[in-house]
Amino acid sequence: MLDIRLIREDPAAVEAQLRRRDPEASLGGVLEADRRRRDLLGEEEGLRARQKSVGPEMAKLRAAGEDTSALTAEMSQLKARLQELTELRRVADADLEAALLDLPNLPHESVLASTDKSLNEVIRLHGEAPRFDFEPRHHVALAESLGLVDFTRGAKVTGSGWPCYRGWGARLEWALIQFCVARGVAQGYEPILPPLAVNADVMTTAGVLPKFDDQVYHAERDDLYLIPTAEIVLTGLYSDEILEIDQLPLRMMAYTPCFRREAGAHGAGERGLIRIHQFNKVERYILATPETSYDELEALTVQVEGLVAELGLHFRTTRLVTGDLAQQAAKTYDIEVWLPGQEAYLEVSSASNCEAYQARRGRLRYRPAPEAGGDGRPAKPEFVHTLNGSALATSRLLAAILETYQQADGSVLIPEVLRPWLGGAERLTA
Repeated sequence: MLDIRLIREDPAAVEAQLRRRDPEASLGGVLEADRRRRDLLGEEEGLRARQKSVGPEMAKLRAAGEDTSALTAEMSQLKARLQELTELRRVADADLEAALLDLPNLPHESVLASTDKSLNEVIRLHGEAPRFDFEPRHHVALAESLGLVDFTRGAKVTGSGWPCYRGWGARLEWALIQFCVARGVAQGYEPILPPLAVNADVMTTAGVLPKFDDQVYHAERDDLYLIPTAEIVLTGLYSDEILEIDQLPLRMMAYTPCFRREAGAHGAGERGLIRIHQFNKVERYILATPETSYDELEALTVQVEGLVAELGLHFRTTRLVTGDLAQQAAKTYDIEVWLPGQEAYLEVSSASNCEAYQARRGRLRYRPAPEAGGDGRPAKPEFVHTLNGSALATSRLLAAILETYQQADGSVLIPEVLRPWLGGAERLTA
């Protein structure tokens, strides 16, 4: 959520920044809702001031033996109008909040302003794409021939887009999860096993609701939502709290299944494990001060790159243009692996700095250190910056591994870094 005070101070500047993301963006709704709320608040304050002044006036009239009926009638009217204003301001508050919640984050100044996703800038390229002396197969064909994923029975028990991992496919998926978790622990991230369902407040804090309610699974009876990513629940862990400066940066990591409705039609390139309704992911999440958050973003991106490099996959790192940023992100790097069977790059991680956007929604603050030479009083709390990065999404990694390490005889080599979790096995065979 954007700071309404910032919008009031210079709406033209804020709107100009929003139009770097969307040329049609407008603050008209927010400004009108804010004007209406402030008008009501001004009227309410004036009436309450009048209420306070009436008491002494009535006392003087009574002391002088004069008629107070006019003031009594006025007080009755004031009370009735104040009751009306209470409800009108409640509605106005809700309207302003809804208008603010609809606004995306302001993009960082270093992000290229464009709605053309093809202009996402490749900033690093790791390794070379593998070459084959045979026609490389799609991961679906490899997974089915090796008995790794049962797409048919997964669809039978739930529906299309709900794969069932079996045998070595399940073991390879578990190995990827364990690899990602182990590396995160070694790099100082606290492991978390959080709930997989959250309330509406947490979904709103993270930036999913109300705008993207059609993309998530909602258990209406309990009014709970299945998380589309662990970022959601990690964002909510410290809402309505004030952290001390020495607690930051706070680095957490959660393994969770993730659930996404993925509404809309999808192309042939997204079949198999590319776009599914349930997948596993290890998420890294950081709470940082505004002064250090962009250093944290760079470090987080390099860490994720290291994971993909250890798996021996060819990949590139791109800096997203403004029009490709998620609602809550101010700046994002995508790590995209090469899939030989599709001759295309595919995102396996996004690392983003959301600045104070989520923290303001969730009222998550920290207390800066007192200034040197000050009066010793505690510093005023400020909003933290929140950062998140997939490390990593395993279903897409599995697809990349199958297509990258496939052999002419239909077998698939296992990346060396995963073999310790697979009993030393070196190859998947039918």
